[in-house]
Amino acid sequence: MREEWGLLRSFLPGNWRELAVEKGAITRLRGVTSVENLLRVLLMHLSCGYSLRETAVRARRAGLAEMSDVALMKRLRQARGWFQALCEALFQERGLSRSDEERFEFRIVDGTMVKEPGKSGSLWRIHYSVRLPTLECDFFRVTGTKGPGSGESLKQFPIRPGDRVVADRGYARAPGIVHVATAGGEVLVRVNTQALAFETVDGNSFDLLAQVRALTSAGESRSWPVQVVAADGARVSGRVCAVRKSRAAIRRAQKKLRHDARRRGKKLMPRTLEFARFVIVFTTFPEEEFSAEAVLEWYRIRWQVELVFKRFKSLAQLGHLPKYNDDSARAWLYGKLLLALLVEKVIRHAESISPWGYDLEKTQAAQRVA
Repeated sequence: MREEWGLLRSFLPGNWRELAVEKGAITRLRGVTSVENLLRVLLMHLSCGYSLRETAVRARRAGLAEMSDVALMKRLRQARGWFQALCEALFQERGLSRSDEERFEFRIVDGTMVKEPGKSGSLWRIHYSVRLPTLECDFFRVTGTKGPGSGESLKQFPIRPGDRVVADRGYARAPGIVHVATAGGEVLVRVNTQALAFETVDGNSFDLLAQVRALTSAGESRSWPVQVVAADGARVSGRVCAVRKSRAAIRRAQKKLRHDARRRGKKLMPRTLEFARFVIVFTTFPEEEFSAEAVLEWYRIRWQVELVFKRFKSLAQLGHLPKYNDDSARAWLYGKLLLALLVEKVIRHAESISPWGYDLEKTQAAQRVA
């Protein structure tokens, strides 16, 4: 256990101990003998799925800490800023930060919700962005699910000039698209036909359904120049690109729509079933670089961010939130994200070199001193 902890510790940011003091995670060593042991105890709770009480017992038997489950909860709550700072430090090690002006090529953004246990447990939303082709996280934010600034929107993400952002239909809203365009980025988003309306370049109404009906063969695609208009009158020019699905894909999509409508007790509109025959996206990617076919192929790659969340929810056990206090819930979420970022760093390291499992140079230096 000591060997494995030493290896994992080597992947932490160099100032991880100083950050614990700076962010208020530790003001005195009551119940623990060091900052290092405190981190080990917290990571035991976060990574192994132990309850607070079981973690406290294991920490006591391992000689790491003498504290109750209540004291451990308080320590976790105090560690929220520390965990967040460690995550951001890991970003900065890779040349990434929230204020970094590095030009990104493609970013896939999405969100996922986690819930505290119980019928009245609070919901939290994680807004997450990965870049291609590395699939590394370049931004995340934890918010509630109710109130201003909590919904799925492209406005949740800082945009740099040159960013090309790919998102699902939950982000197909005019304010977010305007946010990306105003910051100098480009967007590719699946069209939500109930939330996003278009105009022609001349400012006339654009009948989307009438246009896509012209696609009659499976795999046939086309694009149309349009404008997205926000409530404040801001306009973003781009293209609608669409492709007709295969017969089998159409049957699956329409079957799912009918099933969801029955489950919710809602009446399904005929035009909704018609739209299900197509994959429709809106993009501001330049047409001279991206044909309609290329745009649609790029949208398919958005599935990779779904795999990121699947890893979080299965490997990092991020599917539920076993904390009832807001501060401790945020600390738990940032701790889980810290674990995921450490896993990414370990994988990158292992893919680059053949790992020994320990720092050979430091071991040799210790032997020479001995």
